[in-house]
Amino acid sequence: MPTIDLSEYLCIHYEEANPGGVPPVLLLHGLGSAGGDWLFQLEALAEAGYRALAPDLRGFGRSTAPPRVTVKDMAEDMALFLRRLDAAPAHVVGISMGGTVALQLALDHPTLVRKLVLVNTFARLRPRSISEWLYFLSRMVTVTFLSPEQQAEMVAKRIFPRPEQEGLRKKLYRRIVNANPYAYRAAMSSLRRFNVVERLGELRIPTLVVTGSEDTTIPPVAQEELARSIPNARHAIVEGGGHAVIADSPEAFNRILLEFLKDAD
Repeated sequence: MPTIDLSEYLCIHYEEANPGGVPPVLLLHGLGSAGGDWLFQLEALAEAGYRALAPDLRGFGRSTAPPRVTVKDMAEDMALFLRRLDAAPAHVVGISMGGTVALQLALDHPTLVRKLVLVNTFARLRPRSISEWLYFLSRMVTVTFLSPEQQAEMVAKRIFPRPEQEGLRKKLYRRIVNANPYAYRAAMSSLRRFNVVERLGELRIPTLVVTGSEDTTIPPVAQEELARSIPNARHAIVEGGGHAVIADSPEAFNRILLEFLKDAD
């Protein structure tokens, strides 16, 4: 998988295909992850004839951390990226934190986005139960006061809880341990403040919300509300999929994604 440098702090993973006029696909990863974690989608999109682009967002993967790491800043990075590569309008796909970046990009730069796919993400992070409050509080405490190893272990076990997911769990653990701690804390703080609920009605871009039925990080009910709040949005559920549905259920996810991208609106 080739890699290119966009600027002083962005690193882009991509698969080149012969698009033949087909819009490129921009893939935006989640918190503590990196562009390379879209591996299953990069291959599937290239085989389907798409030019797939997967950046390491600022502060993550092989990208460096500039003075600020916020959802808004990352969305502006992606607007610059699409313009510099003459890749707009692009289909934009974001998971979790990447979904918030995709939302911000679509709201602030709608002409750059052809279709929008929001995976296990939110317009506002609002825990709805004691267990959810305790989970997010524990993450804030862990990332602030404990070691990266303890943070990584907690998150990896929650994202990939099943015994047969040990390989995925170890990969996520290593990714989080190696993440820039400043960028991780800053991004988590920005996610806590992120709120575009009042702007969702502005979206006129064909939108698909994808939910893993077993997502224990972003409640599926919150994702249902997100889909209802976006005009004419579709909502697809991957049965048995968790928060990292792109990795734990790649075949089902890729089928849903490609059907949506190929559909003529």
